[in-house]
Amino acid sequence: MWAPVVSLWAPVVAYMAAIFFVSGLSSPPLPEQVSDTTGHSMAYAGLAFLCVRAVSGGFPRRVALRVALLAVAIAAAYGAFDELHQWFVPERTADVRDWFADVSGALIGIGVCWLWGIIAARSDV
Repeated sequence: MWAPVVSLWAPVVAYMAAIFFVSGLSSPPLPEQVSDTTGHSMAYAGLAFLCVRAVSGGFPRRVALRVALLAVAIAAAYGAFDELHQWFVPERTADVRDWFADVSGALIGIGVCWLWGIIAARSDV
């Protein structure tokens, strides 16, 4: 009974742990060409993608508004928690602009899920 729940939510928790680990580093390992803002957006697009998967019960599916709102709420809340966490990391700061990048990335990730759901429904994949 718990196996489906664990298989859906374990990747979300593992991804959050990875974000927590990287944001705990004084100097996160980003390639030179990738800005901090882009790194935040990419990370939270991935988190939102996994949140949509967990909330909706798997892929591919059409993304209902309720699912999208819950996924963005989870990602935004975790982004706020992560910014608070960075406040205590040497050489890091909490920055509302980073949180905006987190939420923007989450919206992009949800948009990708939404498009995938439409394409999958039309092609019966």
